[in-house]
Amino acid sequence: MAIISVRDLVVEYDGRRVLDGLNLDIEAGETMVLLGGSGSGKSTLLRQILGLERAHSGSVFVKGIDITRCSQAELRRVRRSVGVAFQSAALFNSYSIKDNVALALREHTALAPSIIDLMVWMKLAGVGLAEFGHLHPQELSGGMKKRAAVARALALDPEILVFDEPSAGLDPIVAAELDEMILLLKRAYEMTVIVVTHELPSAFRIADRIAMLYKGSFLAVGTKDEIRNSQHPRIRQFLDRVPDKMAEAPALAASFEKYVRAQEVNL
Repeated sequence: MAIISVRDLVVEYDGRRVLDGLNLDIEAGETMVLLGGSGSGKSTLLRQILGLERAHSGSVFVKGIDITRCSQAELRRVRRSVGVAFQSAALFNSYSIKDNVALALREHTALAPSIIDLMVWMKLAGVGLAEFGHLHPQELSGGMKKRAAVARALALDPEILVFDEPSAGLDPIVAAELDEMILLLKRAYEMTVIVVTHELPSAFRIADRIAMLYKGSFLAVGTKDEIRNSQHPRIRQFLDRVPDKMAEAPALAASFEKYVRAQEVNL
């Protein structure tokens, strides 16, 4: 059963169409990777799923509620079931890591402080940071900040966990460790996971299905093998890392050589 359904979604900015009639179902318990290059519409689609922007037309259903038309009270209820780990981690530098994780529990529950402390420890332990809760974000490495952001996203035990470019800025080893953590958390918490990325190794490691975006439209939605074996020209270009302007390379080289010769004459 689909926990998220996108129907005929159109988003425009100043008359420029950014998402062009998208349709997508994300099943409960699966990991859906939104894959595509810069400017393909991945982050725009994510903002729509999170109810952060209003669409030009179409609908986004999360747990059966159309968040493009629902009340603010309904939207708040939906958002409580969604945890988000932002690309930049977005931690509060003036708070310790454990206070960052505890913030949502203090704001949205009536739990006793001792229970909150226990839950915070459990979330930090789940991402391998149980011993680092007293530190502040500026005292952590990039990978540790990402893990702390995940712990905070897990604070309210969400049904849906969203990652925005989780591997951005990480070295390959730390990125691979984060991929394994995502897989472990999904199994442990039985959540639906949405990952926005352009990193191919991560996408093919963690995904159950991949939705490939290009210029605001889906080129394909399928399993990892279906995407990997696709013969669609744009998908092959993306997977094979072929530049758009490869054909212009000889002309650019000739122009540069001409420029160098002109400089030599001036000297």
